[in-house]
Amino acid sequence: MILTVAIDTPLRRAFDYHAPAGVARERLAGLQPGVRVRVPFGRRQSIGVLVGCGTASSVAPEKLKAALEILDDEPLFDAATLSLLCFAADYYHHPIGEVFAAALPAAIRAGAAAHDCEEAWTLTPAGQTALELPAGRRAPRQREILERLLGGDPLADDAVQGRPARAALAALAARGFIRSTVLPRPAATITHTVSGVARTAAQQTAVDAITAAFGRYAAFLLHGVTGSGKTEVYMEAIAASLAGDGQALVLVPEIALTPQLVQRFRARFGGGIAVLHSGVAEVERRDAWRAARSGRARIVIGTRSAVFAPLARLGLVVVDEEHDASYKQQEGLRYSARDLAVLRAQRAQVPVVLGSATPSLETLENVAQGRYTRLSLPQRPGGTPPPRIRLIDLRRVASDHGLSQPALAAMATHLAAGGQVIAYLNRRGYAPCLYCIACGWVAPCAHCDARMVLHRRAARLRCHHCGASGEVPSTCGACGQPLAPVGQGTERVEETMARLFPDAPLARLDRDAVGSAAALDAVLARVRNGEARILVGTQMLTKGHDFPDVSLVVVLDADQGLFSSDFRASERLAQTITQVAGRAGRGSRPGEVLVQTAFPEHPLLTRLIAGGYEEFASAALDERREALWPPFSRLALLRAEARDAAALDAYLRAAAEAGRGRAEVEVLGPANALMARRADHYRAHLLVEGASRSAVQRFLADWLPRIERLPAPSGLRWSIDVDPLELD
Repeated sequence: MILTVAIDTPLRRAFDYHAPAGVARERLAGLQPGVRVRVPFGRRQSIGVLVGCGTASSVAPEKLKAALEILDDEPLFDAATLSLLCFAADYYHHPIGEVFAAALPAAIRAGAAAHDCEEAWTLTPAGQTALELPAGRRAPRQREILERLLGGDPLADDAVQGRPARAALAALAARGFIRSTVLPRPAATITHTVSGVARTAAQQTAVDAITAAFGRYAAFLLHGVTGSGKTEVYMEAIAASLAGDGQALVLVPEIALTPQLVQRFRARFGGGIAVLHSGVAEVERRDAWRAARSGRARIVIGTRSAVFAPLARLGLVVVDEEHDASYKQQEGLRYSARDLAVLRAQRAQVPVVLGSATPSLETLENVAQGRYTRLSLPQRPGGTPPPRIRLIDLRRVASDHGLSQPALAAMATHLAAGGQVIAYLNRRGYAPCLYCIACGWVAPCAHCDARMVLHRRAARLRCHHCGASGEVPSTCGACGQPLAPVGQGTERVEETMARLFPDAPLARLDRDAVGSAAALDAVLARVRNGEARILVGTQMLTKGHDFPDVSLVVVLDADQGLFSSDFRASERLAQTITQVAGRAGRGSRPGEVLVQTAFPEHPLLTRLIAGGYEEFASAALDERREALWPPFSRLALLRAEARDAAALDAYLRAAAEAGRGRAEVEVLGPANALMARRADHYRAHLLVEGASRSAVQRFLADWLPRIERLPAPSGLRWSIDVDPLELD
């Protein structure tokens, strides 16, 4: 028998091996794709995933090595999930071994047991004998553990906390006094506490539509204004799925949103909830994966990689904030978790719910084509009116470090009335550049086509693209004159607000201020309990947070996305303004939103303010249709970088030539990335455009092998991004 194994390697193929010696014929006959196999690979051993069995190979039999060990008796994934992983490798043209690696916790990739268990310890005869000896003064913790095991009950590893206790366990095991064993984990207790808040008629209609689709595939867009109670709909639909013995998968765009959502779900459902994202400790991630696979975890909540979680009894898929760009992986396997979630639901024949107040244009077009069903939540519970939005023309009013006088006056009024204020600026640091007024010199990054950002509190200049850092110069490097910070970042806005409103406690929410989950929780707690009256932050503020006392939101710079060369920039800007505006007026206080701009007559802003996000989206779809941009065409982006700009350009021209002459697609470029040099590498790309997904896929399947055979300059790195969200 020949085993075809996917190994975690950048090579775009699987590898054939003879079946391992000594394995019973019956076991080989029952082998299924999805089990792990330990194999020799080069000078090392690797653990791969079986993707097929056969009796022949393209490699001569005498050149094939034998696999070393089959680690599992049953596949790690159910058939639908395994099929999804294979599809992802084909569709995104990524090495299948790396796709499986992305779907598995590190411990499982390294060979840890896949079944849902916990390590435990039992007393050996030698340990029994040791206990019969008189107790000495040495190693009291070791004796305490032996005495706990004397009754014969295993001691679960989870029950032994702290480094000293674990060191004692290791010492006892090394002396042969205790031995390791595994115990099945007990089933979780699921409860469903009914919400004390009455559902609106629209919420109930949405729940009824979703639950009526159980047992078959159906895709729903839950389009609700901010604060309309989308999470309540999710939880009621999930409760119905659990009642039918199903499992639910809930995707959120970022780790920062996970704790508050998990807290709400645990308050409603009790146990049986597994959390999967990169911020979870590896041991916890392994255990959550096992719990999902065994069915002990009935609800899995996680970020994009959780779309691959093994759920054999999947009954419902939820994608919260489906429009969020964080669902698209931007390195390695460049997949869209939202799109794969829809496909997973389709293959598992279960409903999927995509929730958003600002749906992506692709999702809205799917609604228009009848592929998705729209469920609307047009109002906030209790009839709370939406916030009132006004534009402030920065050309006509004075400002103080980026804060206009009308905005400052509104802040003072809302603070005096007991409300909280949000100041939103998607630019961290103190100032985006350090500038010489005398000669115009700007502090550059030595490694990128970018300016260094001033971080005054840390007394450093930092590049936000390559991570370079340096001391803040006191004088201009060109003429020796004094330097001045120009522009505003969140750190400078925080400083200005603290000066202007000294009696209002202030918090900042950006990656510099909250570098850990604990720091993030602390800031959010200060806002929710009313201790912080002013919150300054970046895009982290737009992600579904519920601050009932926030009555004013000020968008300090709405112009960043108005004139971008990226065709998606206007969509992202409209979504951001709508989302951050939705933080205002969610409680009993009426909400107000002020948007500062130097271009108040811009069609995007006037349309968004006058008609809301839906009117903007309708016009944006018309523009996309006329220009034949997605969702009315399909794209793929070949990104490449090298240290030699001329050699990079020559390589991409050869790659483009290898793809010319196809009727179904067009290869555009090469063109430099928006930032042509980053981290001492020159960056450029080719854009593949086709009328249909199938046309682009056929082209890539033929073109990419040709590219791999081209002579490449030294140090070249390239990748393919199917359905890219960013064209840089």
